[in-house]
Amino acid sequence: MPTTLIDFIRHGQPVGGHRYRGHGVDDPLSEKGWRQMWHTVGDAAPWDRIISSPMKRCRTFAEALADQRRLPLDIDERFREVGFGVWEGQSPDDIIARDPEEFAAFYRDPVRNRPSGAEPLQDFGQRVGAAIDGALARCAGEHLLIVAHAGVIRAALGHVLQADLLAWYRAKVPNAAITRFQLTEYGLQLVFHNRTRLV
Repeated sequence: MPTTLIDFIRHGQPVGGHRYRGHGVDDPLSEKGWRQMWHTVGDAAPWDRIISSPMKRCRTFAEALADQRRLPLDIDERFREVGFGVWEGQSPDDIIARDPEEFAAFYRDPVRNRPSGAEPLQDFGQRVGAAIDGALARCAGEHLLIVAHAGVIRAALGHVLQADLLAWYRAKVPNAAITRFQLTEYGLQLVFHNRTRLV
């Protein structure tokens, strides 16, 4: 069977800096964020297709890259970020100042200590896993680039490595970092994680 490659790239830094945006707050990329994305991609053009989250901090770069490299672009709602409920729009410092124990509890157990109104982590993992499996089925043998979010990449790692939900937030995912998976006759495998320059 032909090898299928999937590269996930996290969006660059949005306007407003580090804060929880989920899929309810959608700031555009900052100038720094655009520079981060073009730096990571460089002159590489190995992909057959781009798939993007619908959030503009992902989609606008995906559209620009697809236009520049003359690649087909699909938007998949299932690759939008996890919903953070009442945390959306707040920075970690905001949350720690208000309730440091709530913040610490989330990172100790992000399954049972979700922010109020947040998307359940299991549901999020299922939708990202379904999106990945759908892309693999539709695009067998292709090299895909998926422009998405830190949470989506953590969910992808969990899906491929069959990791417990509790382990997902132990993975750092910097802005504009690339994570690669491949599907071979032996199944889905992680090739590398958090590369900030493709070539």
